[in-house]
Amino acid sequence: MTTRRHFVRQGLLLGAVAGPTGALLSPAQAQGQFRVEISGVGATQVPVAIARFRDEDKAPVALSEIIRADLERSGFFRALDGGSGLDERSQPSLAEWRARPSDALLTGSVTRLADGRFDIRYKLWDTVKGQEVAVQGTAVPAADLRLAAHRIADAVYERLTGDKGVFSTRIAYVTKGGGRFTLRVADADGEGGQVALNSPEPIISPAWSGDGKELAYVSFETQKAVVWAQEVASGRRRQIANFRGTNSAPAWAPDGQSLAVTLSRDGGSQIFLVGRDGGTPRRLTQSASIDTEPVFTPDGRTLYFVSDRGGGPQVYRMPVSGGGADRVTFTGGYNISPALSPDGRMMAYVSRQGGGYKLYVQDLSSASAAVAITETLDDESPSFAPNGKLLIYATRAAGRDVLMTTTLDGRIKARLASSASDVREPTWGPFGR
Repeated sequence: MTTRRHFVRQGLLLGAVAGPTGALLSPAQAQGQFRVEISGVGATQVPVAIARFRDEDKAPVALSEIIRADLERSGFFRALDGGSGLDERSQPSLAEWRARPSDALLTGSVTRLADGRFDIRYKLWDTVKGQEVAVQGTAVPAADLRLAAHRIADAVYERLTGDKGVFSTRIAYVTKGGGRFTLRVADADGEGGQVALNSPEPIISPAWSGDGKELAYVSFETQKAVVWAQEVASGRRRQIANFRGTNSAPAWAPDGQSLAVTLSRDGGSQIFLVGRDGGTPRRLTQSASIDTEPVFTPDGRTLYFVSDRGGGPQVYRMPVSGGGADRVTFTGGYNISPALSPDGRMMAYVSRQGGGYKLYVQDLSSASAAVAITETLDDESPSFAPNGKLLIYATRAAGRDVLMTTTLDGRIKARLASSASDVREPTWGPFGR
């Protein structure tokens, strides 16, 4: 796996280019679909029985299986087999299901309509309270069946935990294979992938805008590192930073009106603020060191970034309005790739430990020490789910390049194994599509 671990590279690769394509391709044209393997046991998991939806075998996808995998991947649920004899019209014996034991029961049906769409209905029962807690119906085209299943999983998750589910959100990541680099957008489980950009030259550092409508990234198609922004739906794109030297590591401000980028236009690598449509940048960091990998706090007032101003790369923070920087990481002499949770309370980053690179999580709201949550040694590019309950990152497992999701305590992990030869730099999109 080629990574961004060498801090002095500032997240850059060398290469020459030509001819990327930016049109969004259909799922049939996309490659690199994932196989999800879930491992680990959470501290407390809610047992939920999921019945096979009536007639789902007549639909292109098995909705109950997608819902089951979503809920298990979250780490909060233990899915039980609900059998095949129930649907949303059934009146199950909730006392019997509670005795199995199951705290909740999901039933439903899928019916093909005359116009080719599928009518999906479901009901969620709270077996502990002995009552139904959610009932819903919707009609969707065949192409949206997977999304509909993810949205049902989101509804179940929210009803039972009080937090919003993230199964219907999207991720972006980069693959390399066959001499080409591809920026892909997919469902949160890695399926339903589409190609956003295809190039013979490197594509790195994808970053979602806060509304999920755009991706910023670095492309080498003009024989240098240039920051672009691209509309996900249309494929239309524009240059954000193409200054003398290198242009790298884009990060959207929460309001979507500007981006922090790393530029070497003044000789050294420093962090600048530039408008969403480009323009004259404003310098934020003022050091003789390498400052890179910026990320905004949710309120947009503070910037976390990586700098070697103390001798080795560490994470620092400073006001966006300007001023001094405070060091944040202290787990050894090499810490990079900070990512902040949506509420700003948690930070994930990669730390070099014993010759390997491991994913750490640090509670910024307390004085507690950072904790390693992986056993692998090639971790990179952490990104939080929009509800702050999961992380996605790239690593190597069982001799393969994979994407992983993990709960913040590291107890439950899901390996998204792809047929692509090299999978890297995942980033989790916001709520909404």
